Amino acid sequence: MAATIISINEWIHKTQNSPLILDVRSDAEYLHAHIPSAKSFPIFNDEERKIVGTTYKQISREAAIKIGLDFFGVKMKTLVEAAETLAGSYKTVFVHCWRGGMRSAAVAWLLDLYGFKVYVLKGGYKAYRAYVLSIFQQQFSIKIIGGKTGSGKTLLIKDLQNRKINAVDLEGLAHHKGSSFGGLGELAQPTQEQFENNLADELLKIISENGTIYLEDESQRIGHVNIPNPLWAQMRQAMVCFIDIPFEERLNWIVQQYGEFEIEKLKAATTRIQKRLGGLIYKQIIEQLDNNSIKAAFRLLLEYYDREYDRAYQRRENLKLTKFSFEKMNIEQINNAICASIL
Repeated sequence: MAATIISINEWIHKTQNSPLILDVRSDAEYLHAHIPSAKSFPIFNDEERKIVGTTYKQISREAAIKIGLDFFGVKMKTLVEAAETLAGSYKTVFVHCWRGGMRSAAVAWLLDLYGFKVYVLKGGYKAYRAYVLSIFQQQFSIKIIGGKTGSGKTLLIKDLQNRKINAVDLEGLAHHKGSSFGGLGELAQPTQEQFENNLADELLKIISENGTIYLEDESQRIGHVNIPNPLWAQMRQAMVCFIDIPFEERLNWIVQQYGEFEIEKLKAATTRIQKRLGGLIYKQIIEQLDNNSIKAAFRLLLEYYDREYDRAYQRRENLKLTKFSFEKMNIEQINNAICASIL
């Protein structure tokens, strides 16, 4: 028995049911970006990888292999035991490194020798990344959930997901709600590469169904990550389901969502958009925050964001929009009405 090398298409098909995927690259490579369901299973640590790589480039492949074997040999038992712990009763594992080279071959040989059924990704993580980027080139049937700041768009996306309707929470994947205040209370944002991997993984789950995908109306940039250009271009052409809610209702909602954060954090978020607010408005907002007048501060901020939203919509060409108007910020009522129109 020997490890089986498979193409990226076979890999995607065979790993759909959450099997054990072992990423044998170094910790730093994994932390930068990885296949979403993969477990970190480094054959070399960061320093060892650097030594092997430098030897390969400066001396020879053979010299690099010998040094790699010195590092690998003392770890073999530990690696087998780690694989056993991760696998449990499951005796099939999927292994990849950066290019499907020596690192994945070494781990595949070891685990195969021990009795695992091992699949190795041809071309490694590099092949996976090429596949991810190809996903965004596909044509999707997209509808956009739109509305001004404080309209509950993200909650609607989550509700659609709970109802098993194809929806992707872009802000959830980005760990950011989009505005200058969007990082408050969120986890650290992923790298751009990891964001793309996570987004492609979500799209892959629903591509086979060939149905409409619902996405929240976003700027292309969400915090420090960007929606990939091909997908973004499709989003700009899609029909917008616009949730229209009165200003005061949205203001109350925003105060409820953000009013509990520390004043200094609110001031820091305001300072990030100081130039766009203008000196006078910025000064007024900071004064209101210093006086703990949260609602008054957010009133000025919401007026700014509404103006920005109006300008953005005016610039959009061939805008296709269906408006859903509500007098109150009743999330359940809004969700039921939108879902009724979808279903």
